[in-house]
Amino acid sequence: MFFHKKELIAKSVNVKDPNPRFAQLLLEQFGGATGELSAALQYWVQSFHVEHSGIKDMLQDIAVEEFSHLEMIGKLIEVHTKNVDQTDAFKSTLFAVRGAGPHFLDSQGSAWNANYLNEGGDVVRDLRANIAAEAGARQTYESLIKLAPDQETKDTLVHLLTREISHTKMFMEALNSLGKLTDPFFGDIQPDETVDLYYNLSSNGAEDERGPWNSDENFHYVANPVAEKE
Repeated sequence: MFFHKKELIAKSVNVKDPNPRFAQLLLEQFGGATGELSAALQYWVQSFHVEHSGIKDMLQDIAVEEFSHLEMIGKLIEVHTKNVDQTDAFKSTLFAVRGAGPHFLDSQGSAWNANYLNEGGDVVRDLRANIAAEAGARQTYESLIKLAPDQETKDTLVHLLTREISHTKMFMEALNSLGKLTDPFFGDIQPDETVDLYYNLSSNGAEDERGPWNSDENFHYVANPVAEKE
């Protein structure tokens, strides 16, 4: 059962100077790969195959919030394309053909598709995919904020970026509660004997870089790997 409240989840969307070219960029967060629709559907569908009741509830809460964010982005696009259909700026955008308001397109005009969704039926895998999804959305919001034409639009986008950070923390804490935040193992099949090997397969002509990702404490470092003979 769903209920929709007409008030926006966070704040009213105010725009001082409508800018249809910026509205086209905003489509990236409406119908794009890192957009709010993708996130909402991904988390909602994931919740159906999560047995942990608390994590299921969290996924559904965040999914509904993402739908609310989709509404905010849609409202921003609507306002930025309202009453400007005779301007040259409007005529140079996708809206000149598709009409004002949001559409299931990204900023380049490609239609939204389900290939953007990343869910696989395992809670650990899904939560890690969600952290990556939030990182992609945050990067997109960073770019949009830098290009925002007015402070009111920027304020709304900063709020949406902030919530991406919040969701990332929630997913990380959920993984931590399962003991899987830093543990790379999940599933039922045990890895083979190569699990702790690091192969030095690239050379920059100088001393090879070492760090925690290939340290002797964490891995057996194979400095000069050779192909195994049959």
